[in-house]
Amino acid sequence: MSKLSQQLENLYQVIFSRRDVRSQFLPDAVPDEVLSRLLYAAHHAPSVGYMQPWNFLVIKSDDVKQRMHAAFTEANDEAKAMFEGERRELYSSLKLQGILESPVNICITCDRNRTGQTVLGRTHQSDMDLYSTVCAVQNFWLAARAENIGVGWVSIVKQEQLRETLGIPEDIIPIAYLCVGYVSEFNDQPDLEKAGWSERLPLNDLVYYDQWGQQGEGESLAEQIDRDKEFPLAGLDS
Repeated sequence: MSKLSQQLENLYQVIFSRRDVRSQFLPDAVPDEVLSRLLYAAHHAPSVGYMQPWNFLVIKSDDVKQRMHAAFTEANDEAKAMFEGERRELYSSLKLQGILESPVNICITCDRNRTGQTVLGRTHQSDMDLYSTVCAVQNFWLAARAENIGVGWVSIVKQEQLRETLGIPEDIIPIAYLCVGYVSEFNDQPDLEKAGWSERLPLNDLVYYDQWGQQGEGESLAEQIDRDKEFPLAGLDS
C-alpha cells in the first residue's frame, strides 16, 4: 500500500468509526497537550468570510456539570413524554448523555457579530456562520476519534438553561455541548442503530443527478456506490 493510500485509509477509518459516545467514558483526565490539539483542529475548520465565529468553553467543574446534568434531566423528561407506546419505552432505555462521567465538557458557540454585519460569503446566506461553527464541531470530533477520545453531543437541554448555567451572553449562540474523554471502547455500530431506534439509510436513495429527485439509473457512480455499500474502504488498496 502506498503512503498516500495509508493516509487515506487512516482518514476514512476515523470517519467511519466515529461514534456519539454516551456510556463508555473512563475517569482518566485528558492531558492538556491532547486537548490543545483537539481545539486547534476545531480552530482550523473552514469558516465563511474567514470570520472564525467560534468560542470554546472548557468545563471541568463538578458543580457546573451537576447543573448541566439537572438541566438535561428536566428536558429529557419532557422529551420522553413526546413519544408514545413502544417508542417511549425504548427512549426511556437509552442513555443520551455522559455529562457527569466524562472528565471534560466543552461548549462550542457562535459569535454572529465577530466581523461585523456584512461578511464576505454571508451576504446572501445569513446562516453560514452557524454552519461554519458546526464544521468546527466536526473537526474537533474527528480529531478526538483519531486520538482515541470519545465525544458525545448533548442536544436535549433548553438553550436558556444552558446560557444561564454557563453565563453565555444573549448575543452568543450555543451550538454544541460536548462530553469528552477516553473510553473503554468504541461501539461497532452507532448506539441508536444498535438499540433499534433507526438504521442508516441507503446512500443511493439520497443521491440525485442533475435535478432534484432524479435517481441514478444507468449512472456509473450509482453502480459504484452500490458495490461499496458493504465495505467502502475496499478500493483504497488499488
